[in-house]
Amino acid sequence: MADKNEWGSNLSFILAMIGSAVGLGNIWRYPYVLYSNGGGAFYIPYIVAILLMGIPFLILEYGVGYNFKSSFAKAVKRINSKWEYLGWFLPVAVFMIMIYYSAILGWDGIYMILSFFKGWGADPNTYFTATLLQSSESMNGMFHFIPLIAVAMLVGWVIIWFISHRDLEAGLGKVSKILVPALFIIMVIIVGFSLTLPGASIGLAELFHPDWSLLGKFEIWMAAFGQIVFSLSLGMSIAFTYASYTKDDSDLITNTISIALANSLFENFAALGVFSILGYMSLQSGTAVSDLVTQGTGLVFIVYPTVFNVLGQWAYVLGPLFFLTVYLAGLTSILSTIEPLSFSIQNKFALSRKRTMTILIIVGAAVSMIYATAYGSSILGFVDTFINQIAILFGVIMECIIFAWIFKADKLVDFLNSRSKTIKLGKWWIVVVKYILPIFVAIVWIGGMIDVIKVGTNDQLIFTLVSAIILIVATLIFTLLPAKNPEWENADERV
Repeated sequence: MADKNEWGSNLSFILAMIGSAVGLGNIWRYPYVLYSNGGGAFYIPYIVAILLMGIPFLILEYGVGYNFKSSFAKAVKRINSKWEYLGWFLPVAVFMIMIYYSAILGWDGIYMILSFFKGWGADPNTYFTATLLQSSESMNGMFHFIPLIAVAMLVGWVIIWFISHRDLEAGLGKVSKILVPALFIIMVIIVGFSLTLPGASIGLAELFHPDWSLLGKFEIWMAAFGQIVFSLSLGMSIAFTYASYTKDDSDLITNTISIALANSLFENFAALGVFSILGYMSLQSGTAVSDLVTQGTGLVFIVYPTVFNVLGQWAYVLGPLFFLTVYLAGLTSILSTIEPLSFSIQNKFALSRKRTMTILIIVGAAVSMIYATAYGSSILGFVDTFINQIAILFGVIMECIIFAWIFKADKLVDFLNSRSKTIKLGKWWIVVVKYILPIFVAIVWIGGMIDVIKVGTNDQLIFTLVSAIILIVATLIFTLLPAKNPEWENADERV
């Protein structure tokens, strides 16, 4: 029996895409970006970035994906066979994200259990870095294996396999209908409680205090565009793949607006909760909010446990809820990162969805064990920087060129407009995806590479080079291997 790579309903598609977009970055990255880039003033470049890049680029990815109804690699080959390499480059890069995301998911799974009895102790910082991660600044730390983290990661991989290896609607579609609403409901509870804490207003005043002088600075605009690329998973071939699974009557423009709006509401709502809690912590400790603000793992695994330590009995409710939210957000995102590579392999090598997913998850789980070492958190930071600041942004630029110029995005306008119940595309959209988008993303990309070269340590440059070699070689292998599917050279088009 053939695999059913099709959403059972439009709702499944929308919720799965929201689940992909709403991830760890919304909870631990966006509040810091908002705060450190002018507070309330940041909303001007943020809204411009959504309207100018987020929505137009998603429409482009959705439109081309829906047009070909095939995997990313197959569609790129169909557009121009010389570009097949890029068709594999992005799915492989996104799969590399999945591998290190599994480590963060594992850490959070451990904290979800610890939160029931504040198992991180009186000093969350020491517990996280020294006790749990056993962090080493030496590469020799790669030879120090941490079984607890490995087990927590493997639990995550089993959950991912259990969902992913099923037919699309029976697995990912069904789970998205449960996890995404649950994620929003739990976040509402957490934020609602956070707003009632003494000192919440201190944190919110710090967050939204606008610094209008920053609007004239190039950095704040680049931060906004970078956030939208990161937050909406632009250029990762995920949106393309999900759109290729949609039914024939999908209104992709309206869906795009719904997804971008839901993602924006979630991350701004999360920011309310984060800064309410930081305000409470500032009041209790006498430390300025500016000294407490951090992003990434420090916020989730150090600042929050520190808050829960002084929160009293409510911490035993709020703590597990918070870490469950982070776990669900990580899970809904990580489930999307395997789809582009899986579907491309199914298309080229005539493998079933079940077999493809099983192989990829076994490979991913095995490789991810490098993050279950004392040097794992350092490697994670290096690989994350390379993938997000260099590889993915390069992919976005190339996608714009291939989809907007070689495929000719103009062909999609009438086709998409005929199904849209909201806005209609016009020449403005063509100008954005052909000219404005590639130029803006190229500037952000160059800035990211300069940043890595200027501030990167020798270890970071070594792992950046190793990651690049792995990405290039894996992509070459998939490109050069002969196709086993006779349909690989053919792709139906709708326009």
